[in-house]
Amino acid sequence: MAVTHGAVRVLSLPSRPTSTLLRAMNKTKDSSASFSSRSTTAPLPASPKANTTTCPRSSSTRTRSGYSTAASQPNSKFVYNVAASYIAKGRQYDPSTHVFQFNPYNRVQPPKAGRGKASRPESGQDAFFVSRLDGVPGEVALGVADGVGGWMDSGVDPADFSHAFCDYMAAAAAEAKPGPPGKQLTARQLMQKGYEAVCHDGSIKAGGSTAIVGLLAATGMLEVANLGDSGFILLRLNGVHAFSEPQTHAFNTPYQLSVVPPSMLLRAAAFGGAQLMDQPRDAEVTRHRLRHGDVLVFASDGLWDNLFNQDVLRIVSRTMAGAGAWASTDRGVQVAPDLRPYTQLGEGNNPPQPTLQSMIATEIVSAAKAASMNRKLDGPFAKEVKKYYPHEVWRGGKEDDICTVVVLVSEEEAPAKAKL
Repeated sequence: MAVTHGAVRVLSLPSRPTSTLLRAMNKTKDSSASFSSRSTTAPLPASPKANTTTCPRSSSTRTRSGYSTAASQPNSKFVYNVAASYIAKGRQYDPSTHVFQFNPYNRVQPPKAGRGKASRPESGQDAFFVSRLDGVPGEVALGVADGVGGWMDSGVDPADFSHAFCDYMAAAAAEAKPGPPGKQLTARQLMQKGYEAVCHDGSIKAGGSTAIVGLLAATGMLEVANLGDSGFILLRLNGVHAFSEPQTHAFNTPYQLSVVPPSMLLRAAAFGGAQLMDQPRDAEVTRHRLRHGDVLVFASDGLWDNLFNQDVLRIVSRTMAGAGAWASTDRGVQVAPDLRPYTQLGEGNNPPQPTLQSMIATEIVSAAKAASMNRKLDGPFAKEVKKYYPHEVWRGGKEDDICTVVVLVSEEEAPAKAKL
Protein backbone atom coordinates (compact mmCIF):
# COMPACT_ATOMS: atom_id res chain seq x y z
CA MET A 1 0.00 0.00 0.00
CA ALA A 2 1.42 3.32 -0.97
CA VAL A 3 1.66 5.55 2.03
CA THR A 4 2.06 9.16 1.17
CA HIS A 5 0.09 11.28 -1.20
CA GLY A 6 2.12 13.64 -3.33
CA ALA A 7 0.91 13.17 -6.89
CA VAL A 8 -2.02 15.44 -7.44
CA ARG A 9 -4.72 16.17 -9.94
CA VAL A 10 -6.11 19.56 -8.87
CA LEU A 11 -9.85 19.91 -8.39
CA SER A 12 -11.55 23.15 -9.38
CA LEU A 13 -8.48 25.30 -8.81
CA PRO A 14 -6.02 26.73 -11.34
CA SER A 15 -2.99 24.53 -11.77
CA ARG A 16 0.35 25.81 -10.63
CA PRO A 17 3.96 24.70 -10.91
CA THR A 18 5.44 22.92 -7.96
CA SER A 19 7.95 25.52 -6.82
CA THR A 20 8.20 24.51 -3.19
CA LEU A 21 7.20 21.42 -1.30
CA LEU A 22 4.66 21.29 1.43
CA ARG A 23 6.18 19.83 4.60
CA ALA A 24 3.25 20.83 6.81
CA MET A 25 1.01 18.30 5.03
CA ASN A 26 3.35 15.34 5.35
CA LYS A 27 0.84 12.61 6.16
CA THR A 28 1.71 9.04 7.05
CA LYS A 29 -0.43 5.98 7.17
CA ASP A 30 1.20 4.34 10.15
CA SER A 31 2.23 6.67 12.93
CA SER A 32 3.74 3.81 14.89
CA ALA A 33 6.34 3.11 12.21
CA SER A 34 7.52 6.19 10.38
CA PHE A 35 9.72 4.33 7.92
CA SER A 36 6.77 2.26 6.72
CA SER A 37 4.88 5.45 5.90
CA ARG A 38 5.47 7.23 2.64
CA SER A 39 5.72 10.97 2.55
CA THR A 40 3.10 13.04 0.79
CA THR A 41 5.87 15.38 -0.27
CA ALA A 42 9.52 14.91 -1.05
CA PRO A 43 12.37 16.68 0.79
CA LEU A 44 14.06 17.75 -2.41
CA PRO A 45 13.57 20.58 -4.93
CA ALA A 46 10.54 19.96 -7.11
CA SER A 47 10.79 20.68 -10.80
CA PRO A 48 7.97 22.84 -12.19
CA LYS A 49 5.46 21.05 -14.37
CA ALA A 50 3.91 23.10 -17.11
CA ASN A 51 0.30 22.84 -18.16
CA THR A 52 -0.82 20.82 -15.17
CA THR A 53 -4.29 19.55 -15.99
CA THR A 54 -7.12 20.31 -13.61
CA CYS A 55 -9.99 17.99 -12.82
CA PRO A 56 -13.13 19.53 -14.32
CA ARG A 57 -15.33 18.95 -11.28
CA SER A 58 -16.37 21.83 -8.39
CA SER A 59 12.09 3.08 -13.26
CA SER A 60 14.23 2.53 -15.84
CA THR A 61 13.86 -1.07 -16.96
CA ARG A 62 17.00 -3.17 -16.99
CA THR A 63 17.40 -6.05 -19.41
CA ARG A 64 20.05 -8.70 -19.39
CA SER A 65 20.73 -11.44 -21.85
CA GLY A 66 19.53 -14.70 -20.38
CA TYR A 67 18.60 -18.08 -21.69
CA SER A 68 16.75 -17.85 -24.97
CA THR A 69 13.91 -19.77 -26.43
CA ALA A 70 13.21 -20.30 -30.08
CA ALA A 71 12.13 -17.37 -32.18
CA SER A 72 8.45 -16.91 -32.95
CA GLN A 73 7.08 -19.14 -35.67
CA PRO A 74 5.20 -17.55 -38.60
CA ASN A 75 2.09 -19.72 -38.15
CA SER A 76 1.76 -19.29 -34.41
CA LYS A 77 -0.20 -17.11 -32.00
CA PHE A 78 0.59 -15.84 -28.54
CA VAL A 79 -1.70 -16.81 -25.68
CA TYR A 80 -1.54 -15.03 -22.33
CA ASN A 81 -2.52 -17.14 -19.34
CA VAL A 82 -3.23 -14.80 -16.43
CA ALA A 83 -3.96 -15.27 -12.76
CA ALA A 84 -3.77 -13.01 -9.71
CA SER A 85 -3.43 -13.47 -5.98
CA TYR A 86 -3.73 -10.94 -3.18
CA ILE A 87 -4.13 -10.38 0.54
CA ALA A 88 -4.82 -7.34 2.69
CA LYS A 89 -2.48 -6.29 5.47
CA GLY A 90 -3.38 -7.93 8.77
CA ARG A 91 -5.53 -10.65 7.17
CA GLN A 92 -4.80 -14.36 7.07
CA TYR A 93 -3.86 -15.57 3.60
CA ASP A 94 -5.74 -18.46 2.01
CA PRO A 95 -4.40 -19.44 -1.44
CA SER A 96 -7.61 -21.30 -2.26
CA THR A 97 -9.78 -18.17 -2.00
CA HIS A 98 -7.43 -15.20 -2.47
CA VAL A 99 -6.91 -16.01 -6.13
CA PHE A 100 -8.33 -14.88 -9.47
CA GLN A 101 -8.28 -16.85 -12.75
CA PHE A 102 -8.62 -14.73 -15.87
CA ASN A 103 -11.00 -16.00 -18.54
CA PRO A 104 -10.57 -13.94 -21.74
CA TYR A 105 -14.09 -14.78 -22.87
CA ASN A 106 -15.77 -13.17 -19.87
CA ARG A 107 -17.09 -9.68 -20.58
CA VAL A 108 -15.92 -6.73 -18.51
CA GLN A 109 -18.82 -4.99 -16.78
CA PRO A 110 -18.71 -1.18 -16.86
CA PRO A 111 -18.22 0.51 -13.46
CA LYS A 112 -21.45 1.46 -11.74
CA ALA A 113 -22.14 4.42 -9.50
CA GLY A 114 -22.23 3.51 -5.83
CA ARG A 115 -20.26 0.32 -6.40
CA GLY A 116 -20.26 -1.81 -3.26
CA LYS A 117 -17.10 -2.48 -1.31
CA ALA A 118 -18.30 -6.00 -0.56
CA SER A 119 -17.68 -6.96 -4.20
CA ARG A 120 -13.99 -6.04 -4.04
CA PRO A 121 -11.34 -8.72 -3.62
CA GLU A 122 -9.77 -8.88 -0.18
CA SER A 123 -6.70 -6.95 -1.33
CA GLY A 124 -7.00 -3.95 1.00
CA GLN A 125 -5.88 -0.71 -0.63
CA ASP A 126 -4.21 -2.59 -3.49
CA ALA A 127 -6.27 -3.19 -6.63
CA PHE A 128 -5.77 -4.92 -9.97
CA PHE A 129 -7.51 -5.51 -13.28
CA VAL A 130 -7.21 -7.90 -16.22
CA SER A 131 -9.22 -7.27 -19.39
CA ARG A 132 -9.39 -8.13 -23.05
CA LEU A 133 -7.81 -5.39 -25.13
CA ASP A 134 -9.88 -3.92 -27.97
CA GLY A 135 -12.45 -6.62 -27.29
CA VAL A 136 -10.09 -9.22 -28.79
CA PRO A 137 -9.64 -12.42 -26.69
CA GLY A 138 -6.01 -12.78 -27.79
CA GLU A 139 -4.88 -9.38 -26.49
CA VAL A 140 -4.78 -8.45 -22.81
CA ALA A 141 -4.54 -5.33 -20.69
CA LEU A 142 -3.67 -5.58 -17.01
CA GLY A 143 -2.52 -3.42 -14.16
CA VAL A 144 -1.95 -2.95 -10.44
CA ALA A 145 -2.79 0.18 -8.42
CA ASP A 146 -1.52 0.72 -4.89
CA GLY A 147 -3.73 3.05 -2.83
CA VAL A 148 -2.06 5.88 -0.92
CA GLY A 149 -2.56 5.09 2.76
CA GLY A 150 -1.74 8.62 3.94
CA TRP A 151 -5.22 9.71 2.93
CA MET A 152 -6.63 7.85 5.93
CA ASP A 153 -5.42 10.74 8.11
CA SER A 154 -7.87 12.94 6.20
CA GLY A 155 -10.76 10.51 6.63
CA VAL A 156 -10.45 9.14 3.09
CA ASP A 157 -10.48 5.43 2.24
CA PRO A 158 -7.53 5.00 -0.16
CA ALA A 159 -9.08 1.85 -1.58
CA ASP A 160 -11.88 3.87 -3.19
CA PHE A 161 -9.41 5.53 -5.58
CA SER A 162 -7.33 2.47 -6.44
CA HIS A 163 -10.27 0.12 -7.05
CA ALA A 164 -12.23 2.66 -9.09
CA PHE A 165 -9.08 3.46 -11.06
CA CYS A 166 -8.66 -0.20 -12.02
CA ASP A 167 -12.36 -0.59 -12.82
CA TYR A 168 -12.19 2.34 -15.23
CA MET A 169 -9.00 1.09 -16.91
CA ALA A 170 -10.53 -2.37 -17.40
CA ALA A 171 -13.62 -0.86 -19.02
CA ALA A 172 -11.55 1.47 -21.22
CA ALA A 173 -9.39 -1.42 -22.43
CA ALA A 174 -12.40 -3.59 -23.27
CA GLU A 175 -14.13 -0.76 -25.13
CA ALA A 176 -11.09 0.40 -27.09
CA LYS A 177 -11.40 0.18 -30.86
CA PRO A 178 -8.61 -1.42 -32.92
CA GLY A 179 -6.61 1.24 -34.73
CA PRO A 180 -4.16 1.31 -37.62
CA PRO A 181 -0.45 0.69 -36.96
CA GLY A 182 0.91 3.40 -34.68
CA LYS A 183 -2.57 4.44 -33.58
CA GLN A 184 -3.42 1.65 -31.15
CA LEU A 185 -4.13 2.32 -27.49
CA THR A 186 -0.92 2.63 -25.47
CA ALA A 187 -0.29 1.71 -21.83
CA ARG A 188 0.21 5.35 -20.88
CA GLN A 189 -3.02 6.34 -22.65
CA LEU A 190 -4.93 3.64 -20.80
CA MET A 191 -3.57 4.97 -17.51
CA GLN A 192 -4.65 8.45 -18.56
CA LYS A 193 -8.18 7.27 -19.42
CA GLY A 194 -8.57 5.58 -16.04
CA TYR A 195 -7.24 8.61 -14.21
CA GLU A 196 -9.52 11.05 -16.02
CA ALA A 197 -12.51 8.82 -15.26
CA VAL A 198 -11.63 8.85 -11.55
CA CYS A 199 -11.32 12.66 -11.66
CA HIS A 200 -14.83 12.85 -13.17
CA ASP A 201 -16.27 10.40 -10.61
CA GLY A 202 -18.13 12.52 -8.07
CA SER A 203 -17.99 9.70 -5.51
CA ILE A 204 -14.19 9.93 -5.35
CA LYS A 205 -13.67 13.08 -3.29
CA ALA A 206 -9.96 12.51 -2.68
CA GLY A 207 -7.29 9.83 -2.81
CA GLY A 208 -4.42 8.54 -4.88
CA SER A 209 -2.33 5.57 -5.93
CA THR A 210 0.73 4.39 -7.77
CA ALA A 211 0.10 2.42 -10.96
CA ILE A 212 1.63 -0.06 -13.36
CA VAL A 213 -0.16 -0.95 -16.60
CA GLY A 214 0.76 -3.60 -19.17
CA LEU A 215 -0.56 -4.24 -22.68
CA LEU A 216 0.00 -7.65 -24.24
CA ALA A 217 -0.37 -7.73 -28.02
CA ALA A 218 -1.16 -10.77 -30.15
CA THR A 219 2.22 -10.31 -31.84
CA GLY A 220 4.09 -11.13 -28.62
CA MET A 221 4.92 -7.53 -27.71
CA LEU A 222 4.57 -6.19 -24.17
CA GLU A 223 4.29 -2.48 -23.40
CA VAL A 224 4.53 -1.34 -19.77
CA ALA A 225 3.81 2.06 -18.24
CA ASN A 226 5.01 2.32 -14.65
CA LEU A 227 4.42 5.22 -12.28
CA GLY A 228 5.63 4.81 -8.72
CA ASP A 229 6.97 1.81 -6.86
CA SER A 230 4.72 -0.98 -8.02
CA GLY A 231 6.66 -2.91 -10.64
CA PHE A 232 7.14 -5.93 -12.87
CA ILE A 233 9.72 -8.58 -13.66
CA LEU A 234 10.16 -10.68 -16.82
CA LEU A 235 11.58 -14.16 -16.20
CA ARG A 236 12.90 -16.32 -19.02
CA LEU A 237 14.18 -19.85 -18.58
CA ASN A 238 15.56 -19.64 -15.05
CA GLY A 239 16.85 -16.09 -15.48
CA VAL A 240 15.79 -12.50 -14.83
CA HIS A 241 15.44 -10.98 -18.30
CA ALA A 242 14.03 -7.54 -17.43
CA PHE A 243 12.63 -5.65 -14.45
CA SER A 244 11.40 -2.18 -13.60
CA GLU A 245 13.02 0.34 -11.30
CA PRO A 246 10.78 2.27 -8.87
CA GLN A 247 10.05 5.92 -9.56
CA THR A 248 10.52 7.92 -6.37
CA HIS A 249 11.01 11.55 -5.41
CA ALA A 250 12.91 10.51 -2.28
CA PHE A 251 13.08 7.59 0.12
CA ASN A 252 9.62 6.05 0.52
CA THR A 253 8.05 8.84 -1.58
CA PRO A 254 6.94 7.28 -4.86
CA TYR A 255 5.41 8.95 -7.88
CA GLN A 256 1.63 8.71 -7.63
CA LEU A 257 -1.62 10.04 -9.05
CA SER A 258 -4.06 11.89 -6.80
CA VAL A 259 -7.31 13.75 -6.54
CA VAL A 260 -6.97 16.58 -4.01
CA PRO A 261 -9.95 18.64 -2.80
CA PRO A 262 -9.74 22.44 -3.07
CA SER A 263 -9.75 22.89 0.70
CA MET A 264 -6.54 20.91 1.02
CA LEU A 265 -4.85 22.91 -1.73
CA LEU A 266 -5.87 26.16 -0.05
CA ARG A 267 -4.43 24.89 3.21
CA ALA A 268 -1.21 24.01 1.37
CA ALA A 269 -1.00 27.48 -0.12
CA ALA A 270 -1.43 28.99 3.35
CA PHE A 271 1.73 27.20 4.45
CA GLY A 272 3.64 28.47 1.43
CA GLY A 273 3.94 25.20 -0.44
CA ALA A 274 2.28 22.96 -2.98
CA GLN A 275 1.80 19.28 -3.58
CA LEU A 276 3.83 17.25 -6.03
CA MET A 277 1.95 16.82 -9.30
CA ASP A 278 2.74 13.47 -10.92
CA GLN A 279 0.58 12.52 -13.88
CA PRO A 280 0.28 9.61 -16.34
CA ARG A 281 2.66 11.34 -18.74
CA ASP A 282 5.35 10.91 -16.07
CA ALA A 283 5.07 7.12 -16.25
CA GLU A 284 8.11 5.34 -17.63
CA VAL A 285 7.27 3.29 -20.73
CA THR A 286 9.21 0.21 -21.86
CA ARG A 287 8.60 -2.42 -24.54
CA HIS A 288 9.63 -6.05 -24.59
CA ARG A 289 9.52 -8.91 -27.10
CA LEU A 290 8.08 -11.98 -25.36
CA ARG A 291 8.81 -15.64 -25.98
CA HIS A 292 7.17 -18.98 -25.35
CA GLY A 293 7.49 -19.92 -21.69
CA ASP A 294 8.17 -16.41 -20.36
CA VAL A 295 6.70 -15.54 -16.97
CA LEU A 296 5.64 -11.96 -16.11
CA VAL A 297 5.00 -10.82 -12.56
CA PHE A 298 3.26 -7.46 -11.94
CA ALA A 299 2.87 -6.50 -8.29
CA SER A 300 2.44 -3.76 -5.71
CA ASP A 301 5.28 -2.78 -3.39
CA GLY A 302 3.90 -5.24 -0.83
CA LEU A 303 5.81 -7.82 -2.88
CA TRP A 304 8.89 -5.81 -3.88
CA ASP A 305 9.48 -4.50 -0.33
CA ASN A 306 9.69 -8.06 0.98
CA LEU A 307 11.15 -10.24 -1.77
CA PHE A 308 14.21 -9.63 -3.94
CA ASN A 309 14.08 -10.36 -7.67
CA GLN A 310 16.12 -13.50 -7.11
CA ASP A 311 13.60 -14.68 -4.51
CA VAL A 312 10.81 -14.34 -7.08
CA LEU A 313 12.94 -16.13 -9.68
CA ARG A 314 13.54 -19.05 -7.31
CA ILE A 315 9.82 -19.40 -6.61
CA VAL A 316 8.89 -19.27 -10.29
CA SER A 317 11.69 -21.65 -11.33
CA ARG A 318 10.75 -24.16 -8.65
CA THR A 319 7.08 -24.08 -9.63
CA MET A 320 7.69 -24.21 -13.39
CA ALA A 321 10.24 -27.04 -13.04
CA GLY A 322 8.04 -28.95 -10.61
CA ALA A 323 5.20 -28.91 -13.12
CA GLY A 324 7.48 -29.84 -16.03
CA ALA A 325 7.00 -26.56 -17.89
CA TRP A 326 10.70 -25.72 -17.56
CA ALA A 327 13.12 -28.64 -17.76
CA SER A 328 16.91 -29.05 -17.61
CA THR A 329 18.29 -30.87 -20.64
CA ASP A 330 21.66 -31.46 -22.30
CA ARG A 331 21.01 -28.21 -24.20
CA GLY A 332 20.24 -26.25 -21.04
CA VAL A 333 16.91 -25.18 -19.63
CA GLN A 334 14.09 -25.70 -22.13
CA VAL A 335 10.37 -24.88 -22.21
CA ALA A 336 7.81 -27.61 -22.73
CA PRO A 337 6.60 -27.34 -26.35
CA ASP A 338 2.94 -27.34 -25.32
CA LEU A 339 1.92 -25.48 -22.15
CA ARG A 340 -1.83 -25.97 -22.55
CA PRO A 341 -2.02 -28.96 -20.18
CA TYR A 342 -0.67 -26.69 -17.43
CA THR A 343 -2.54 -23.46 -18.18
CA GLN A 344 -6.03 -24.30 -19.40
CA LEU A 345 -8.98 -23.54 -17.16
CA GLY A 346 -11.07 -26.55 -16.24
CA GLU A 347 -14.72 -26.52 -17.26
CA GLY A 348 -17.42 -26.96 -14.67
CA ASN A 349 -15.01 -27.15 -11.74
CA ASN A 350 -16.34 -25.54 -8.56
CA PRO A 351 -14.08 -24.39 -7.06
CA PRO A 352 -11.88 -24.12 -10.18
CA GLN A 353 -8.82 -26.32 -10.28
CA PRO A 354 -5.50 -24.48 -9.98
CA THR A 355 -3.61 -23.68 -13.14
CA LEU A 356 0.15 -23.25 -13.37
CA GLN A 357 -0.22 -19.46 -13.51
CA SER A 358 -2.42 -19.43 -10.40
CA MET A 359 0.03 -21.71 -8.58
CA ILE A 360 2.85 -19.28 -9.34
CA ALA A 361 0.77 -16.32 -8.14
CA THR A 362 -0.23 -17.97 -4.86
CA GLU A 363 3.30 -19.24 -4.18
CA ILE A 364 4.68 -15.71 -4.63
CA VAL A 365 2.06 -14.06 -2.41
CA SER A 366 2.46 -16.74 0.24
CA ALA A 367 6.23 -16.15 0.33
CA ALA A 368 5.82 -12.36 0.40
CA LYS A 369 3.27 -12.58 3.21
CA ALA A 370 5.59 -14.77 5.28
CA ALA A 371 8.56 -12.46 4.62
CA SER A 372 6.55 -9.38 5.60
CA MET A 373 5.92 -10.87 9.05
CA ASN A 374 9.46 -12.15 9.57
CA ARG A 375 11.25 -9.97 12.13
CA LYS A 376 14.68 -11.54 11.70
CA LEU A 377 15.32 -11.79 7.96
CA ASP A 378 15.90 -8.40 6.34
CA GLY A 379 14.14 -7.78 3.03
CA PRO A 380 14.54 -5.09 0.36
CA PHE A 381 12.76 -2.44 2.44
CA ALA A 382 15.03 -3.01 5.44
CA LYS A 383 18.07 -2.63 3.22
CA GLU A 384 16.72 0.65 1.83
CA VAL A 385 16.22 1.97 5.38
CA LYS A 386 19.83 1.12 6.22
CA LYS A 387 21.00 2.79 3.01
CA TYR A 388 19.27 6.11 3.68
CA TYR A 389 19.26 6.01 7.49
CA PRO A 390 22.30 3.99 8.60
CA HIS A 391 21.81 4.84 12.28
CA GLU A 392 18.22 3.65 12.41
CA VAL A 393 17.24 0.08 13.25
CA TRP A 394 14.75 -1.76 11.04
CA ARG A 395 14.75 -5.54 11.11
CA GLY A 396 12.77 -8.01 9.05
CA GLY A 397 10.03 -7.40 6.51
CA LYS A 398 7.38 -4.73 6.02
CA GLU A 399 3.74 -5.64 6.55
CA ASP A 400 1.53 -4.32 3.79
CA ASP A 401 -1.22 -5.22 1.34
CA ILE A 402 0.11 -7.57 -1.34
CA CYS A 403 -1.24 -7.93 -4.89
CA THR A 404 0.35 -9.94 -7.70
CA VAL A 405 -0.70 -10.58 -11.30
CA VAL A 406 1.12 -13.40 -13.13
CA VAL A 407 1.22 -13.98 -16.89
CA LEU A 408 2.47 -17.24 -18.36
CA VAL A 409 3.23 -16.69 -22.06
CA SER A 410 2.44 -19.50 -24.46
CA GLU A 411 3.08 -19.61 -28.19
CA GLU A 412 0.69 -21.97 -29.91
CA GLU A 413 0.03 -23.03 -33.45
CA ALA A 414 -2.56 -20.79 -35.05
CA PRO A 415 -5.67 -22.52 -36.43
CA ALA A 416 -5.50 -23.08 -40.17
CA LYS A 417 -7.69 -20.77 -42.22
CA ALA A 418 -10.58 -22.48 -43.95
CA LYS A 419 -10.36 -22.55 -47.73
CA LEU A 420 -13.18 -20.87 -49.61
